[in-house]
Amino acid sequence: MDDAKREKLLKIALMTIGAVFFAIYPLSLIWPSGWQWHSGHGQYYLQMICGIYAVLGAFLIAAARNPSENRSLISFTIWSSIVHAGIMSIQAVYDRQEISHLVGDVPALLLVAAVLWYLSSAQQLRPVAVAQR
Repeated sequence: MDDAKREKLLKIALMTIGAVFFAIYPLSLIWPSGWQWHSGHGQYYLQMICGIYAVLGAFLIAAARNPSENRSLISFTIWSSIVHAGIMSIQAVYDRQEISHLVGDVPALLLVAAVLWYLSSAQQLRPVAVAQR
């Protein structure tokens, strides 16, 4: 895949993922066992996580205008999704009440990470060099 095609698809992915992150709250209402934790976290937890993902979604949508200038945000989204999915996987296995997350938000986060990683070229994800004085 050439760089122009990859960047176009990355822009579409950033817009789509950003929009889905806005939909975390409706998803948690439609399929609570796959998108909400039930171990005493209550509405405060849900409001907090929905707020965080809505802000991240807005920034991803904005990043779609120029992905190469938003490498750190894309990298953060990839790695935080992997870490979040990993922690949830361990917790879901440990707490059998939460096992449905293994077919809900865990694979969704891994899919987000995989798509963004695949569409982000090595150059885009390379850290920006700090200027030497």
